[in-house]
Amino acid sequence: MQPSARRAWGLSTLAVVGACLAILLYRNDPTNPGSQWASCVFRDITGWYCIGCGMTRACYAMLHGHPLHAFAMNPLGVTLMPVAALSLAWWAGWQPRVFAPLMRVLNMPKLWMILLPAYWIARNLPWPPFHWLAPGGLNW
Repeated sequence: MQPSARRAWGLSTLAVVGACLAILLYRNDPTNPGSQWASCVFRDITGWYCIGCGMTRACYAMLHGHPLHAFAMNPLGVTLMPVAALSLAWWAGWQPRVFAPLMRVLNMPKLWMILLPAYWIARNLPWPPFHWLAPGGLNW
């Protein structure tokens, strides 16, 4: 199989799996008691929020057209959603020159090695403005 065909097959598979998960999430509220969606194991064990805590609820809110509620669940995750889409498109071969400087920055490991742990620590601090980073910390 040629690399372009393999990439197209991989992206198609990713799109189908993503669509199925989106449909499943759209129909099943993760905040309901007895929800089929698993809770965060890290939070259950430590009592602290991880980087991804609130993302299932944020995705549910986005699918239902509530971006502010989604942002309140995980501000960094929601902010990075368009970045993830752009990165996936870039990886798939859509590479406009206008995005090249941004992609160079996003591909720097140092950025993520600083941003993600800093966010992880900050969202567990109990005073403003840091506690607003916790899931549901912002009430709009």
